[in-house]
Amino acid sequence: MESPELITALRGRRVAVLTGAGMSTDSGIPDYRGPDSPPANPMTIRQFTSDPVFRQRYWARNHVGWRHMDERRPNAGHRALAALERAGVVTGLITQNVDLLHTKAGSRAVINLHGTYVHVVCLDCGHGMSRAALDELLEAANPGFRERVRGVDSIAVAPDADAVVGDTSSFRIIDCPACGGMLKPDIVYFGESVPKSRVDEAYSMVDDADALLVAGSSLTVYSGYRFVRHAAARGVPIAIVNRGRTRGDDLATVTIDNGCSPMLALLADELPALASSA
Repeated sequence: MESPELITALRGRRVAVLTGAGMSTDSGIPDYRGPDSPPANPMTIRQFTSDPVFRQRYWARNHVGWRHMDERRPNAGHRALAALERAGVVTGLITQNVDLLHTKAGSRAVINLHGTYVHVVCLDCGHGMSRAALDELLEAANPGFRERVRGVDSIAVAPDADAVVGDTSSFRIIDCPACGGMLKPDIVYFGESVPKSRVDEAYSMVDDADALLVAGSSLTVYSGYRFVRHAAARGVPIAIVNRGRTRGDDLATVTIDNGCSPMLALLADELPALASSA
């Protein structure tokens, strides 16, 4: 496989990377808009905080789905980006995913823009706990619930660990052990803002690079698209690798309609060698 225009756009440059859900489809995590995605819309922060039934349904589905997420492993694309970072080509990575697969692959300079699935926080007192610790409490409150639904491997699980489960009306949720308040996964829901400090850190990462590579994101939501606009305003090359069109195509130097794994593996093979021979 060859892609000379992609190589040319990034050759000899220090590259910041922005990744989205399409990055993890080869690891068995469907994206929200792909053909294999679960037939449901992501829950909004308003639904989660204002409707006990929505909240109960979310935690029941997450109770099944989070282990599926925890068992996923990095794919060739994740490993390629980690290799490019070790080679000094990639300077840092901003991911819209909450699956931690970049970290599992060995990437070090990672900004988890929307948080991660492994941490839970209380919206009232700020108390935090691991998702694994909460799992023990939920399992004790709902013995046998997981076993009563079909096996995790046959259940569609969304990028936020939301599994498609039928009846959730009997599921008991857990309140904050510190204050009795409302627990929420420490991820940014639709309708919620990314913390400003995290956004500023991501802008700095883009500013410190000579090019921006987008992998597996349609850039539909502004939280990621803003960094493409920022890079375009700086006049640095922008390369987009994604299956299908993206919101940022008109700002891009080069667009590649292809999967992330093969194209990023190509970059990992080509760019370090070109840098060492320059």
